[in-house]
Amino acid sequence: MKYSFKIKTLGAALMTAVILSGCNSDFDEINTDPNSLTEDQLDATLAGPSFASAIYAGIHNGSYSSPSGIDDQGTWGIATGILSSTFIHYLNCGYGTERNAFVNGYEGRGWTRFYTVAVPALNNAVKASEGNAEALAILKIWKVFMYNQMVDAYGPIPYTEAGNGKEKVPYDSVESIYEDFFKLLDEANTTLSSSPLTTVASFQPNDRLYAGNVANWRVFGNSLRLRLALRISDIQPDKAKTQAEAAVAAGVMQTNEQGAFFKASNITPNNLNMIVNSWGYTMTASMESILVGYNDPRLAKWFAKIDTGVYRGQPVGGLEDQFGTTKFSAFNNDIMGNGAAGNLSESKNIEVFMASENYFSRAEGALNGWNMGGSAQSLYEEGIRMSLRQWGITDTATINAYVAGNTLPTLPNILTVYPTLDLQDIPVKLPVAWSAAAANQRTQIAVQKYLAIFPESWESWADLRRSDAKVIYPVLNTDNNDAGVGKSLMKRIIYTTNEYSSNKDAVTDAITKLKGPDTGGTKLWWDTK
Repeated sequence: MKYSFKIKTLGAALMTAVILSGCNSDFDEINTDPNSLTEDQLDATLAGPSFASAIYAGIHNGSYSSPSGIDDQGTWGIATGILSSTFIHYLNCGYGTERNAFVNGYEGRGWTRFYTVAVPALNNAVKASEGNAEALAILKIWKVFMYNQMVDAYGPIPYTEAGNGKEKVPYDSVESIYEDFFKLLDEANTTLSSSPLTTVASFQPNDRLYAGNVANWRVFGNSLRLRLALRISDIQPDKAKTQAEAAVAAGVMQTNEQGAFFKASNITPNNLNMIVNSWGYTMTASMESILVGYNDPRLAKWFAKIDTGVYRGQPVGGLEDQFGTTKFSAFNNDIMGNGAAGNLSESKNIEVFMASENYFSRAEGALNGWNMGGSAQSLYEEGIRMSLRQWGITDTATINAYVAGNTLPTLPNILTVYPTLDLQDIPVKLPVAWSAAAANQRTQIAVQKYLAIFPESWESWADLRRSDAKVIYPVLNTDNNDAGVGKSLMKRIIYTTNEYSSNKDAVTDAITKLKGPDTGGTKLWWDTK
């Protein structure tokens, strides 16, 4: 494995950056001869385009307009769709991964795109931003965000020396990476809090999250710090408390306008919208049970009824052709699909980090005894309201009725067709309305957080592993009998075959740091329950 800044890697990353920034006239020479560039030619004019590439690749999306062989829209479908989204039952994929099997090397797609596109682009942006304190602070925040998803998926990964140009790249432990995450976020907050700037000019034209807005990036960074504080709350409770309280005091997202949504375009499309229906992804029985049982107004926003006028979710983990021609609910094409004209993916923004998550994190923190600026109940209920409004549900009576709802999740509709399926034990047995019993409150928070984060599955998967809340059904069948897997929630993604052949000593060391075999059943450092 080689994460290199040598000419070919640099040229490919810059070609991607040019495409993502619209190929304006300033880059004619680069477009003509990208391989003529070397690292010392990076300057401030390339900071924005490089950052644009790091953002888009960092959220595991690919553009069909990218140079051949670099990326495509299948990035999301494979790196996210058949892995994290399937593991947590946001969708049913129809591939072996829904039975907890790693097949066809699909676990390598996200890894390869991350280290050959996202990491070089980020490092290019850092190099091009030398001397610009605010730009570097924003890049620190984005580095934490994109690496966090990877370390929480795989465990120990190349981090400190990723992109160093060496043939053999060592892996860092999860614990040491998290230590650096908090350091970078603290440094970024210090810089951005004291900055007189409102906008980082070098990022403004290309930053499709916040257009270089300093205040929004500062809030994003502190929201990320709160997220990571919850992640380590079982393994490092004292540090988690300190970091969470510092994040809330410094300011986390409080409105949907502060949320991070990538502005899609015809050359940076929303991969989820492009493929969920064309690839045949469907609603799951777990999602149906919760959404239908709660009379959740988001249900019709996300999914479509079958021709009999009902919603039907497909159980995850079915055997091949187990359900024959039975119809299941597709994604609502007008909102979650590609649209009637086939181009919704070019305008539907990509959910990256929603403000509602912070309210649920703060609610859990309040239960931990942390100072979160509100009671657990008030934060929980505001998180629900925030998520509903994000999806266009603005009627006050509808929102209040949902928050106070006492209905329970229901048995999936598929049981009317296949009554002997092992789906009788409904995972969620609590209503939306805040419970007076402390033993139930963490589960309620976990359920509503699971819904609020949809469809951003990387974070939701990590949060379910950390909390161990019973939110989804076990898979119906398993093709993975490794210890810790079976029919349960997958704990991690295994390392790629290419890593074993080209970076074997580093992988061997990574497995030592993992403290368990390279299987989907080995828990990560922070996953202690």
